[in-house]
Amino acid sequence: MKRNQTHVTEFILIGFSMFPDLQPFLFVTFFILYILTLMGNALIMTVIGYDRSLHVPMYIFLFALSVSETFYGFVVVPKMLVNLVSDSKTISFAGCTAQMIFFLGLGATNCLILTIMGYDRFLAICYPLCYPVLMNVRVIAWLIAVSGVGGFLISLSEAAMVFSLPYCSSNTINHFLCHMLSVAKLACSDDNTAQVIISVFPTAVLATSILLIMLTYIFIINTILHFPSTESRQKVFSTCASHLTVVIVHYGFAAVACFKSSIMDALGNDTLMSVPYTIITPFLSPIIFTLRNKDIKVAVKKLFNPKILSSKI
Repeated sequence: MKRNQTHVTEFILIGFSMFPDLQPFLFVTFFILYILTLMGNALIMTVIGYDRSLHVPMYIFLFALSVSETFYGFVVVPKMLVNLVSDSKTISFAGCTAQMIFFLGLGATNCLILTIMGYDRFLAICYPLCYPVLMNVRVIAWLIAVSGVGGFLISLSEAAMVFSLPYCSSNTINHFLCHMLSVAKLACSDDNTAQVIISVFPTAVLATSILLIMLTYIFIINTILHFPSTESRQKVFSTCASHLTVVIVHYGFAAVACFKSSIMDALGNDTLMSVPYTIITPFLSPIIFTLRNKDIKVAVKKLFNPKILSSKI
């Protein structure tokens, strides 16, 4: 045992305490990004719900992704903002457990939905005649439900491994959230097996998701290359552009965080490494889907200028 065992009832999230002079700036920056993220996701959900032409699988999955990302930010950002302006940076043991479960669960759900969106594009492009049958309302609902349930089964498994470890007097988390590796490092056990498993498990989930998306796009590109004209290739591939861009941003930041070098671990940069995939990625996703998707842009114009719709009827 590393320390004399005592009962830990709360944790201290030191997070950005190592940058005291930057905290006011970080608060304003993150607050603005969070508000813009909420507005972006709210706009996407409103537009998809309002415009019946968007009631198709691709946009239903996008609606589900926006809902998931909205709750994902809510789990982390408000507490982080409070800690940036408050002297008390504590979180209860139960609160830490809940935050970890929902943070991991919603993060895994986002990954699964992005994977399913790739599968949806694969069916639409590679099997267009069978697509309406293969991707009907029941299948869509089932896939979204599987994403949510699967995401939280993953998070519950990871959180169970973390909180099954013994915790002693040390309760200072070098992070702005209850990140599972940062919490696991506080365990008063000399056995590092659990920490290795906790570290490898999310990496394996991320790698599997990336591999599945890569496979779908290999088939998609192969199919598109057989199209007779360049114009038809560009038109079909444009339906994948926004999803592919979000995938690159989402998994790019997540991969950097998961596969970061041991040198950065030693320097205590977990906090900074987590900012991109917890704050920046949710902020960029609605922007990318809005600006790079023609249907969404048209629907936004219809929403704010109904005359566009009436003039086309």
